[in-house]
Amino acid sequence: MSESTLLLITAIAVVVAAAAVVAAVGFRLSSSHRELGTEAEHATFAALHSAAAAGEQLRDGLEPAGALKASKQLRTLLNCAAFAMTDDAALLAWDGTGAAARQPESDVVMGIVARALSNGRTQVANLDQPLRKALGLAPDSDLKAAVICPLKVDSRAVGCVMILSKSPTAGLVRATNEVAAWVSAQLELVELSASRTLLAEAEVRALRAQISPHFIYNSLNAIASFINTDPQRARDLVVEFADFTRYSFRRHGDFTTLAEELRCIDRYLLLENARFGDRLQVSLQIAPEVLSTVIPFLSLQPLVENAVRHGLEAKVGKGLVQISARDLGAYTEVTIEDDGVGMDPEQLRLVLAGRHDGTHVGLRNVDSRLRQVYGDDHGLTIDTGVGHGMLITMTVPKNQPGNDA
Repeated sequence: MSESTLLLITAIAVVVAAAAVVAAVGFRLSSSHRELGTEAEHATFAALHSAAAAGEQLRDGLEPAGALKASKQLRTLLNCAAFAMTDDAALLAWDGTGAAARQPESDVVMGIVARALSNGRTQVANLDQPLRKALGLAPDSDLKAAVICPLKVDSRAVGCVMILSKSPTAGLVRATNEVAAWVSAQLELVELSASRTLLAEAEVRALRAQISPHFIYNSLNAIASFINTDPQRARDLVVEFADFTRYSFRRHGDFTTLAEELRCIDRYLLLENARFGDRLQVSLQIAPEVLSTVIPFLSLQPLVENAVRHGLEAKVGKGLVQISARDLGAYTEVTIEDDGVGMDPEQLRLVLAGRHDGTHVGLRNVDSRLRQVYGDDHGLTIDTGVGHGMLITMTVPKNQPGNDA
């Protein structure tokens, strides 16, 4: 497997598996509803399945049994000779070269990962002959280096993943970093779920990680369609997909700037455009002076996704999404408008009241957060009707003491 193919498959699998675990949906491949024909499609979805399976094993955090099962899947994704996972005190799992005869001593592995645990940075360590022997490698083994990436929760290193390689390339190091970042995201979610005192924060972070499985599946299809015909575009889309999900999982507080949120939306629309083509039209009218306005994290992206997924996807022909932001003195007003199929106002009322499960959950989640942060006067204002599209207006104050982006 080439470096570019490895990176492509790993990046897709890592970000997608994270979203699938958080959304609590078991993504099941069914040959009855879609036949995978090309080699690239087989490889992509096999990687997705392996990553999702690994995610299920990390629901209890860094536990030896789950870590061992997850390591088997993650070693396959990285296509490396050996994969190890540790917490901050001991080796939890080892899979691959050396494991058949005996698992390496915990102290040996912890000595290798100690620096990464200490400074929280990825390390590449050279393995001399005594160290290779201590790891249980054959005397003539050509594995000469280890890549060690810390696992972080709340910016503190709680463990490491380590792989062995003949000579680690930049692509392999980056792919290992992506795996470590994904494992870290699972550990953060475990910690949030375990604490009742952080229930409100857990709801916010659930929204951050709530990437629609529908969007994931279609994005993967779009990327796969370009792998053979336009590899460069496929690589570009993978990078956009990775950046989009990385932004969703960042841990820099519950607020961001309008400019940052619009960048996230731009990546999302690029991915959707790969699927819709010229059916999806986008118009932006953003006043430069409001770009620094602080807004709740991921408060706009779910509204744009709602416009695309529920407004335009069911519409025949082209559809237009208009995003605008203007200065209203002490406030910034942002609007998301689409000319899609619209929604029954009574159904919308039930959605916002939390009495209608299923679709449009992003609308209720964003509306609830805005009311919680700014008061009931600052909830979403929504104008819609069946067959008449939807106009969503969000108004936030510019002066927000204590709310740092």
